[in-house]
Amino acid sequence: MIPTPHITAKEGDFARTVLMPGDPLRAKYIAENYLTDAVLVNNTRGVQGYTGYYKGKRVSVMASGMGMPSIGIYSYELFNFYGVENIIRVGSAGMLSEKLQVRDIVAGMSAYTNSSFGEQYGFQGHLAPCCSWELLKAAMEAGERLGAHIVPGALYSSDVFYDERPQGKILQGLGVLAVEMEAAALYLNAARAGKNALSICTISDNPFTGEGLSAEERQNSFTQMMEIALEIA
Repeated sequence: MIPTPHITAKEGDFARTVLMPGDPLRAKYIAENYLTDAVLVNNTRGVQGYTGYYKGKRVSVMASGMGMPSIGIYSYELFNFYGVENIIRVGSAGMLSEKLQVRDIVAGMSAYTNSSFGEQYGFQGHLAPCCSWELLKAAMEAGERLGAHIVPGALYSSDVFYDERPQGKILQGLGVLAVEMEAAALYLNAARAGKNALSICTISDNPFTGEGLSAEERQNSFTQMMEIALEIA
């Protein structure tokens, strides 16, 4: 089914690997600053997707929007209709582990969640889906080559941004590194499709101290995270 209801690209427009930031402007930033011969292949609903080359490798980048329902739609269509094999989420996350600092990079080995997204696949319990080991291993090696420190561990994918329940300390006690809103749906879609996914996030804020980065800083300054993802694309 090409085009899909949410992507108007043609068959073959996407590369085997897609980097997926949440923000369309971050997708545009990656395309303009890192890819050569980048072509806009999707702009439906302002969700920009580009395909170009990074060090001779064909790579795509497309925004996912915010939250599991949104990345759930885009990753499903890319995996199942456009032949994409690997999706690497490059996004921001709120710090939970006190061992982290703002601007640190984390790689989601697994993703705890309060979402019922996984129930569509017939599992009626609580899941913490995992990333692709191959992509995680490659990311750790790329980080070492680039001199970037990556911390692997569990993420928490929340369906709620303004959550009034005191979840942070509980998750912190379970060793969860950071909170974000997309990884669990991405990992579940990848597992169901037999594809590969990894979420690499830069810590953008500390919810316990109030320290954080501006929207512009989040859009344009997460360069190490972007470079790691491009190296393993």
